[in-house]
Amino acid sequence: MDVFQFFQGIYTFFLVSPLEAGARIFLILLGFLFVFLGYRKTLEPLLMIPMGIGMLGVNGGLLIFEAGNIGTLFVSPLASNAELLNILQIDFLQPIYTLTFSNGLIACLVFMGIGAITEIDFLIARPYLSLFLAAFAEFGTIFTLPIAMAMGLTAKQSAAIALVGGADGPMVLFGSLMMAPELFVPIAVVAYVYLSVCYAGYPYLAKLIPKKQRGIEMNFRDIPQVSPGAKFTFAVVACAVLCLLFPVAAPLFASFFVGLAVKEAGVTRLTEFLGGPLLYGATFFLGFTLGALLGVDVILNPKVWLLLVLGMIALVLSGLGGIAGGLLWNRFAKKKINPLIGLAAVSCVPTTAKVAQKCAYQVNKKCMILPFAMGPNVAGVITTAIVTGIYISGVKFFS
Repeated sequence: MDVFQFFQGIYTFFLVSPLEAGARIFLILLGFLFVFLGYRKTLEPLLMIPMGIGMLGVNGGLLIFEAGNIGTLFVSPLASNAELLNILQIDFLQPIYTLTFSNGLIACLVFMGIGAITEIDFLIARPYLSLFLAAFAEFGTIFTLPIAMAMGLTAKQSAAIALVGGADGPMVLFGSLMMAPELFVPIAVVAYVYLSVCYAGYPYLAKLIPKKQRGIEMNFRDIPQVSPGAKFTFAVVACAVLCLLFPVAAPLFASFFVGLAVKEAGVTRLTEFLGGPLLYGATFFLGFTLGALLGVDVILNPKVWLLLVLGMIALVLSGLGGIAGGLLWNRFAKKKINPLIGLAAVSCVPTTAKVAQKCAYQVNKKCMILPFAMGPNVAGVITTAIVTGIYISGVKFFS
């Protein structure tokens, strides 16, 4: 045993309970799986590779401090004010967590980048269709709330996990920090793991749509040319109106629309910065830090398993709602659409839009629906942010 003390990552397995040791092994194996699935592009590599390696590091890298405590050199999310300064000098990810996670800044940085790469032509061309589908795709964020409360969570905790149904990671981060900071880490991890699973799981939901309708081709002439000036005006006005109506979500609205406004104003260098280094850098550190947060203490929290179930319920309900919206539109509207763009209304920009395109292509090689899917995709961002604002403002009355 003394030999193993030179290799403290191994030695610490003998200093904890068998349950904790088994949980560490499970999380290390899960980290390997995430990295492999990210490498194979089965799950979103931008998130899964750094998250998986973060999990390997934090669960493999346990060591014994001078006081005899077991810990890591990664991050301490529950550090008290008294010990924070000391931890900032020890845990190498602590500055990123404290200065960007605990105040929601990381979510806003990601939203700026998303705004800078988002196309809104179809949203402006057919706003009623886009918002109709986005409203149906909020089924998960709405109906998971009472389900979670019935399963024993508080109103604030229920609202926070229900936001996973919007499939918008930054929104979940921001909402959980505002409403349920004590569950921020497990909710954030659940959200981002499941958002990557969307890429693999939603194609199975898409098969609920009849094959003939999945292959419907849409006419590109339905997307009129929208001037950059009109899109810029939309970004500015929508930002002002939504911030006035839902000030608690104003940081998210402002971040998304400033990225969009910069893009439509033709400020090339800022657009390249927001949509490139900022977006990918923020997403990288988001995934890596979330992986480092996924230690044994998280997986052994009994509420985590409940959150896993609720997160899955939320995403499935939202996907089914988006599909139902697309099928209903075709049932009653004169101008038919490919119902798969309803699935894209689950606002994981642009992942669900790409999933919709992939499903359409599998049925009809000539079917190009991605530009149309971006309309409800962006509308879903707006509706999820509205729901987030309503929950943060209103859920306190039911606590």
